[in-house]
Amino acid sequence: MKRIAPFYVIFAASLWAVDGIVLRPILSNLPVTLVVFVESIIVAILLTPILLKNITFLRNMNWRDWLAFGAVALFGGAIGTMAITKALFYVNYVNLSIVILIQKLQPAFAIVMAAIFLKEKLPARFFLWGSFAVAGAYFMTFGLSVPSIDASDKTTQAAFFALLAALSFSSSTVLSKRALKNVSFELGTYLRFAFSAVIMFAIVLSTGAMSELSNVSTEQVYIFILIAFTTGGPAIFLYYFGLKRITASVASVCELAFPLTAVVLEYVLRGRILNPVQWAGALVLFLSILKVTNIKTTRPET
Repeated sequence: MKRIAPFYVIFAASLWAVDGIVLRPILSNLPVTLVVFVESIIVAILLTPILLKNITFLRNMNWRDWLAFGAVALFGGAIGTMAITKALFYVNYVNLSIVILIQKLQPAFAIVMAAIFLKEKLPARFFLWGSFAVAGAYFMTFGLSVPSIDASDKTTQAAFFALLAALSFSSSTVLSKRALKNVSFELGTYLRFAFSAVIMFAIVLSTGAMSELSNVSTEQVYIFILIAFTTGGPAIFLYYFGLKRITASVASVCELAFPLTAVVLEYVLRGRILNPVQWAGALVLFLSILKVTNIKTTRPET
């Protein structure tokens, strides 16, 4: 089982690329808030059997556990998912593989968050490789051109939302360490989507986005269901199943299937390919993130 464990991570990462490049852009005529709400509620309903099976474990949770899951849902399930969805909705203006590649900055943000909130000490080489990662992301996004300061520039907007998603997901990752303290990852996965659905329900009600449900086409209903059964809960389960059986360094290599699959799909479906300068930036980003992922931080003695 350990020999094939990396393939579970690779498959899950590839599914996320299919979500970003193929499936989610089909929903781009709908409000971002509505898309994230519908996705969250469908997955939460599908995972309800996990709640029923593990409902007794809820008694072991204290108010700090509930607060932690609320924060995970807010940053990962709501803000992060809305940000990456918004970035991917620029399908007609931006090479979407760039959006997904920028999201690979997430490990660097996660280490910074761990340093801030978990008091883990950052070694000097983190700043070296972190700087290379940022530089690689810049050249991959803009090439040799200077980015426009025009707020209407689609590439700049997409890059901003992708960075916001990476920052939000990394915050969620750090908070998840606290959230999963007293529950299994199966129940934790359900609670993450359930809390996200509640948060997004409040948002769509307050913004009036719920009225846009009537604009959801039959094709988009199928897309929502397909996302729920593939890139939603199931992909996360596959990822965690493989992650428990391999090291973090192996997982970081396997996760490169995410951006690599995205690049291939973007070329096959839309004929878009990175130019040489962007490829060089992507390579620098890849290598830097691999180095960052393998950096071990230390906690101060108490």
